[in-house]
Amino acid sequence: MQHSTQPFPKGFLWGGATADFQYEGGFNEGGRGINAQDFVTDGSVGRKRQITLKMADGSRGSVNSLESLPEGAEPCMYDDQYYPSHKAVDFYHHWKEDIHLMAEMGFSVFRFSICWSRIFPTGDELTPNEEGLDFYEKVIDECLACGIEPLITICHDEMPDHLARHYNGWHSRHLIDCYVRYATALFDRYKGKVKYWLTFNELNLIHGYSKIGVHRMDPQTYYQAEHHMFVASAITIREGHKRMPDAIFGSMFAMSAMYPATCKPEDVFAWYKQRRENYFFIDTMARGEYPNYAAEIFARKNVKLDIREGDLELIKAYPLDFVSFSYYRSTTICADHFTSIDPIGIMGGDTNPYLPKTPWNWSLDPLGLRFVLNELYDRYQKPVFVIENGLGEIDKLEEDGTVHDPYRMKFLSEHFQQMKDAINIDKVPCFGYTMWAPIDLVSLGTGEMKKRYGFVYVDMDDKGNGSLKRYKKDSFDWMKKVIASNGEDLNY
Repeated sequence: MQHSTQPFPKGFLWGGATADFQYEGGFNEGGRGINAQDFVTDGSVGRKRQITLKMADGSRGSVNSLESLPEGAEPCMYDDQYYPSHKAVDFYHHWKEDIHLMAEMGFSVFRFSICWSRIFPTGDELTPNEEGLDFYEKVIDECLACGIEPLITICHDEMPDHLARHYNGWHSRHLIDCYVRYATALFDRYKGKVKYWLTFNELNLIHGYSKIGVHRMDPQTYYQAEHHMFVASAITIREGHKRMPDAIFGSMFAMSAMYPATCKPEDVFAWYKQRRENYFFIDTMARGEYPNYAAEIFARKNVKLDIREGDLELIKAYPLDFVSFSYYRSTTICADHFTSIDPIGIMGGDTNPYLPKTPWNWSLDPLGLRFVLNELYDRYQKPVFVIENGLGEIDKLEEDGTVHDPYRMKFLSEHFQQMKDAINIDKVPCFGYTMWAPIDLVSLGTGEMKKRYGFVYVDMDDKGNGSLKRYKKDSFDWMKKVIASNGEDLNY
């Protein structure tokens, strides 16, 4: 296969990505309100993360974070449980150190999310929390002083618990006004400092109370919530462009590559329908209208959307400026067997027998990244951004403070080559890459620390114990070299 030997385009954005409830901490500081993610426990590969509950009869209970809440149950924290979002890896107190580490690697962009409840503690306030605005302004200013463009995710799989508890989250239209008020408060404060914005994270893979605030997980509730998020995104883009004419807006989508399990026509058509169901979300937000096949999805899942006057016009008038996505692995689709990784059945598939796997059973497929980049640009003809990609592995901190992670350099080198091929050979206008995550943080899926992604090791275990001291891994200096050569030198 032909490979490009040219560097990445001049001005290509290199950096890393994080999420507040996995990285930030500062749970009860700076006027931050309770977040719906704050009730989610740790877990492991064999033990799903739980939302701890107070049941209707006053007893203690829990559900996994993708399930519906039992009737009358309410999220509740218990002293004998570990909730990773409360501390995370304490960026709240290590922000300057962490940004300087990113700058030392040569980052030109840092994608981070803002904690909604740090700005509006309940979500219903009419004026924002000044301490929260000031914290993120310091982060933004430090990034800019270090030559790093801040890229902000306005809402990354979370919301103030008050909005989830009292309004059923995004199932309520009330959330549209709350979200737009929150987003415009950010625009008014940070205009002139932030060019790149994402309205939401992985809209095609966010479910349940902790992420979108809904009490039930069924297709009707889910797609109605998504409709409200589509409208909120459109209004936010309108208001963002009005206040910041130079800003550009995207939204982030989970885009594991999918392949037919065989060339049997039934498998190929099953793959086509499954891929299209995943594209539904980007089709609506990037093209500005519900796709023709939405009717088939809604009929099959018995969904009847409440669409109000003006909703479709807003979605049409304010589509995304660019498309960003996460890419970690690929799966295969078989007509006779489908393994879903989400309760609505949008994302999933079976393991590809031709590919190696991580300890968490994720297939390693660098070529799949080139495949997805081409898919997205062919379909939307909008600039694309690889907003998450990385390798979760078990890293060992040696006695001398070193961490040897050649597997991470191999993973990234192979993925960078395929990304470079997509840009230089296939002519896909990809303008940036933010690796998940530049500094170790808490795993979303399992709540563990041992599933590490970073160039920087954080001394903390799965229960939050440790010094939180930062240690550079071998991949740190390697990434510094890659960025300095603008991707021309990928040797490791």
